[in-house]
Amino acid sequence: MNPQKGLPLWLKIVTGVVAVVLVAGVAFAAFWYIRLQTNITKEPLTAGQKTQSAVSDSTDRLQILILGSDTREGKNAQYGGVEMSAGYGNSDVMMLLDISADNKRVSVISFPRDLLVDVPQCTDRKTNTVFPARSGVMINEAMAEAGIGCAVDTVNKLTGLEIDHFMMADFNAVKELSKSVGGVQVCVSDAVFDPDSGLRLPKGNSMVEGEQALSFLRSRHAFGDGSDLGRIKAQQSFLSSLTRKLKADGTLGNPQKLLTIADVVTQNLTVDEGLASVPALLTIGSRLKDIDVSKVAFVSAPITAARSDVNRLELLEPQASQLFGALRADLDLTTPGATASPTPSASASAEPTASASAPATPAVPAYNKALQPVAVADGSGLAGRAQELMATLTGDGFTQAIAYAANPVAQTVVYYGDGFADVAADVAALYGIPAAQVQLSKAVSGVQFYVGGDFSSGSTYGAASVPDDVVNQTAGDAVCQTANPFLITG
Repeated sequence: MNPQKGLPLWLKIVTGVVAVVLVAGVAFAAFWYIRLQTNITKEPLTAGQKTQSAVSDSTDRLQILILGSDTREGKNAQYGGVEMSAGYGNSDVMMLLDISADNKRVSVISFPRDLLVDVPQCTDRKTNTVFPARSGVMINEAMAEAGIGCAVDTVNKLTGLEIDHFMMADFNAVKELSKSVGGVQVCVSDAVFDPDSGLRLPKGNSMVEGEQALSFLRSRHAFGDGSDLGRIKAQQSFLSSLTRKLKADGTLGNPQKLLTIADVVTQNLTVDEGLASVPALLTIGSRLKDIDVSKVAFVSAPITAARSDVNRLELLEPQASQLFGALRADLDLTTPGATASPTPSASASAEPTASASAPATPAVPAYNKALQPVAVADGSGLAGRAQELMATLTGDGFTQAIAYAANPVAQTVVYYGDGFADVAADVAALYGIPAAQVQLSKAVSGVQFYVGGDFSSGSTYGAASVPDDVVNQTAGDAVCQTANPFLITG
């Protein structure tokens, strides 16, 4: 018996329409899922032995390494010969995207490609070839031998963070993305032409897309002093403008618009295995739909000219350590001076132990702090740091303490001579120096508080704080790039 027999005509029509809509909806979803899934190229997240901690892409704090590939294969052949990107190629752009667990903050940290870093031992997962650790290597070369996972491992080593995912896009992805959103507005202080990248822009605001958008992002000489730092600021300004446009257009909250963008981007995108699914990519996009653009912070890793090669860069200390410490503590970079308490392991009692110092000494009578020979050796590399710390010492009663400049060191240590273990313990406890960094030294008479680059601010060791002026701009700022005077036209 036909179950629909005897049903009113209107109900039969409604039932039929609903069935068609459901079938069409399933077919539509299946089409997009298969299309996007087919687009995705994936690679291992890491090239080391350490297993990454599992995270929830929808609810946890996420750290994603964004890479721009300089490969000249396929659609990118017009930008140079394949020999310019042998092996896995170099990373043309490197940014760390940090999304807070509550989706209220996003930090984007840029690393200049000329930055000299230490690359850890990496294994090419395709060939199982092991490449030894290297020192003083440009960061954009980190992935050249063993793949993208080695770039991830390098940034983890550099910052002390643990990256959850990566996305690597090639030149074509930038062109197609800028087209799919209808162009991105940029601004330059003067009319400029860069013959190397082909970028030509008039003074003021311009809408760039396709080849022109790629030229804006790739230009290494058009902005500032013509260095990679000017290029980074231009890239950050471009991404700020793109963020504002996506927010204003409601793109991140519109599944159809997201699918369109995902389609063009995934054709030119390589991601890690944990991110190699349509739901994972859409989940990350949807997390940003309600973000306050003033809380999207664009930051550059603090750098200075490398001592080994003035044409290369190295991290500027102690500012870099401060930034990475603030990131590890998950602080809001748009709030200068924001602090986080040290972890229990960092603020543990500084009472010397047999493993970290000389054998335990018998208890001695209380001493007079005003008579103790305590010296602050300032190896922080930061002007005025010794005087800041001296104020804490004298305020606690060590009124005869002295301070002097010392050779720069990375780690803070409290050294003490024979008979001064108790004084050293009190000095260390005053600043929260851990026990492992309180050590007996035959070369010290009294107590020497040797301050390193890891104690660059505050009076409590291990307490992270946001450095002043660390943010170049937020996504809420419309910044006009200063044109390189040598490339201004008209």
